[in-house]
Amino acid sequence: MLRNYLKVAIRNLWKNKSFSAINIFGLAIGLATCLLIVLYVVDELSYDTYNEKADRIYRVNTDIRFGGGDLHLTVASDPMGPTLKRDYPQVEEYTRMYASSGSKLIRKGAQFIEEPNVAHVDSTFFNVFTLPSLEGNARTALNEPNTVVITASTAQKYFGTTHALNKIIEADKIPYKVTAVIKDIPRNSHFHFDFMFSMDNADYKWGNFLSNNFQTYIVLKEGSDYKAFEKNFKTVVAKYLVPQAKQFMQINSMEEFEKAGNKLEYSLMPLTDIHLRSDRFPELSVNGNIQYVYVFSAVAFIVLLIACINFMNLSTARSANRAKEVGIRKVLGTERKTLVYQFLIESLVTVLIALFLAVCIAFLVLPLFNDVAAKSLSIKELLGKKILPFLIVLPFIVGLLAGAYPALFLSGFKPIAVLKGSASTGFKKSSLRSALVVFQFATSIILIIGTIIVYRQLNYIQNKKLGFNKEQVLIINGTGALGNNVRSFKNEVLNMQGVISGTISGFLPVSNSSRNDNSVSKTPVIDSKNGINMQRWAIDYDYLNTLGMHIVQGRNFSPGYGSDSSAIIINETAAKLLAFDKPVGKKIYIYNDENKPLAFEIIGVVQNFNFESLRQSIGPLYMVLGNSPWLTSFKVQTANISALVSQVQSKWKSMAPGMPFSYRFLDDSFDEMYRGEQRVAKVAITFAILAIVIACLGLFGLVTYAAEQRIKEIGIRKVLGASIGNIVGLLSKDFLLLVALSACIAFPLAWWAMHNWLEDFAFRTNMSWWVFMVAAAIALLIALVTISFQAIKAAMANPVKNLRTE
Repeated sequence: MLRNYLKVAIRNLWKNKSFSAINIFGLAIGLATCLLIVLYVVDELSYDTYNEKADRIYRVNTDIRFGGGDLHLTVASDPMGPTLKRDYPQVEEYTRMYASSGSKLIRKGAQFIEEPNVAHVDSTFFNVFTLPSLEGNARTALNEPNTVVITASTAQKYFGTTHALNKIIEADKIPYKVTAVIKDIPRNSHFHFDFMFSMDNADYKWGNFLSNNFQTYIVLKEGSDYKAFEKNFKTVVAKYLVPQAKQFMQINSMEEFEKAGNKLEYSLMPLTDIHLRSDRFPELSVNGNIQYVYVFSAVAFIVLLIACINFMNLSTARSANRAKEVGIRKVLGTERKTLVYQFLIESLVTVLIALFLAVCIAFLVLPLFNDVAAKSLSIKELLGKKILPFLIVLPFIVGLLAGAYPALFLSGFKPIAVLKGSASTGFKKSSLRSALVVFQFATSIILIIGTIIVYRQLNYIQNKKLGFNKEQVLIINGTGALGNNVRSFKNEVLNMQGVISGTISGFLPVSNSSRNDNSVSKTPVIDSKNGINMQRWAIDYDYLNTLGMHIVQGRNFSPGYGSDSSAIIINETAAKLLAFDKPVGKKIYIYNDENKPLAFEIIGVVQNFNFESLRQSIGPLYMVLGNSPWLTSFKVQTANISALVSQVQSKWKSMAPGMPFSYRFLDDSFDEMYRGEQRVAKVAITFAILAIVIACLGLFGLVTYAAEQRIKEIGIRKVLGASIGNIVGLLSKDFLLLVALSACIAFPLAWWAMHNWLEDFAFRTNMSWWVFMVAAAIALLIALVTISFQAIKAAMANPVKNLRTE
């Protein structure tokens, strides 16, 4: 019986080649899109799940608000981890990472290589994270100072083999012994270190509960509720942080501190939530966004649903072609359930062919998808144990979903009515079919609107006045390696043609730059009401001019004023929070490492500039003269950038032989902050195009069958004098009304979705009315072109030929 079902199904598919091609191709596109998004979503959800204790590992986060300045940190103080383990039996283990020291220069022969993926970690690091050893015992490898654990690819890079145990690596002129070699850290991890140095070698002033610089992780014992455990942080704050805070500020209790509108809170974030649900500072790598996972999952479902809707529409629309077949089968004694099975088998065969084609399409476009989504997915993962069950179940789900209604509809024909020719078959008006067409185009219009608004927001970001000039600013990385020659290097480059000005500072107005925060007050004694938490940037005399920042009150730092060593420049946000009538000339107090207040005179107010992503408001900031030599930036004005960079590189090699030369441009670093949005925009427009293509395939099929069903009517109208335009209008009217209705439904849904997305940005574009009109016009135009193509063909057909059988 099954063999007979399959034989009839294949014959019917072959007999109706154009119908089958439209159905299979539409389903294949929908399935290929679904497969690629499933790959993406599974990969995003898999981050950090390779750890055996992943469900019990938590990162300690810190939230601080002081005087109007907010900090949302991924780091905690150095004593936090040891204190939690010592005081609370629920804590099975802790570990810390200290990655604030930046990159290290690693010697390889006579050359030095700048390695950014480095960190000092506790000896307990490998008790918490599952990172298998290839050589040595990682669990005890960092018990002593001057030891390092490296990955297999790092060992291959420096020693030409993974057998590197007990070999010496020189980092920043300090020799370290390799005490273990581990497998490369999995790609789906929120950190990617190549070198893990002993925490004993971290250059740090230990024991300060009020300084937050360590990524701290704890492992809770089985059965512990992390939300309940978070309540213990209030005790930790009262017992350890408040006594230290009292040494330099007037504070009696945390209740008093909080009543003044301030906050100091700690919380736990599950390890597996970090990649998708954390947008704090500083993250150890570029994180994803759970919203995009939800959006892409919804899009995958919708695109697949649109493809299934096409199948349903086309199958029911061509019911006249199968009506007599059903009638004869029923007269000959075929039961309805047998007919249902037959049509479901046909649906399943169609889906299986489409699935095979979809896998081929996915394989071909996977490299392009990886490029757009910044992934490195492979076809092996598509056929892996996580996706394969989905592939096996998918054709049955889609076959049932797409084939159930046509099967029930076609098998329900009355045989006598069908054979008499009086059955209500063929392309009749169907409320369900109309609703499905509306759904298809409403979805397409929502995607078009979303794509336009995402691109408008990215364009707004690129063209917004930021308070500084990011164009043609050349940044030389790692100039701290020059030591005392960094100023000489700057002066040498300034003498080159095309270089206007230069500045030495590790602080730049992009989110992946150095950051530092400090508490300041208007009086020598800081308390809960007069303190403000601000960013602190150490700059030189030429910083503001080089980056095109503007002083709105007072003056810039100048070598002509010896007192500028105890002067500061604040931004407009800081001036507002300090609430001075005329801030220039006023003093504020900053505490040094010994918790002693130092007075600084405000000599200028700089115009607010965006030093973080435009998702965030501009926070308070002050600048002091200081030494921060790791970046040197030059304002350049030349048409031949490559020649200038070559000159700078030559000068670097002469002054720092063996040291790596690395450069970038400020506008590239600025764009890097929005790579996620740029990827979403590309993916969104791709999905929008796919959804429209699939919807148009369905519309094309429906118009084709509408023309077939009304072919004699069209012939009679032409004989009676109807023009081609009249015929095209006849066939187009109903469909275009459905597309117009789709737009009316799509507008409020698209507005709601994009309004919520834009809420993530403190600075954002407006959702202009014309965006919605343009999206509707695009959908109408595409629908009209699709309909007209087939309608014109039907209208131009010879009416004599079509009426000959009457």
